[in-house]
Amino acid sequence: QVQLVESGGGLVQAGGSLRLSCAASGGTFNSYAMGWFRQSSGKERRFVATIKWSGGNTYYADSVKGRFTISRDTAKNTMYLQMNGLKPEDTAVYYCAADRTIGLTTSPQRYDYWGQGTQVTVSS
Repeated sequence: QVQLVESGGGLVQAGGSLRLSCAASGGTFNSYAMGWFRQSSGKERRFVATIKWSGGNTYYADSVKGRFTISRDTAKNTMYLQMNGLKPEDTAVYYCAADRTIGLTTSPQRYDYWGQGTQVTVSS
């Protein structure tokens, strides 16, 4: 059973940085793509970034491109989201997700496993 556990959320001032982690277990992820999504209060869950576990190809939402960096450590089975230049509009619950296919998909419906989420709050 694949399990994903996020950590690293918190409260930060605008312009600050946070690094989120997603520890994955219960599977062999070489054929997976992994992603980060976020959901603000009253809004739908939105794509942030995705990475192919094997090869490390990445893709970002335009709203975070140049500020956020997705990466993974295959030895630790952990994915990261380095967030710099945070803005109040980045405030959301951030979720990591795993897609059993190898495509870099932005649709949350394509992802098979989800973590419980971690809150990120950016104050102005």
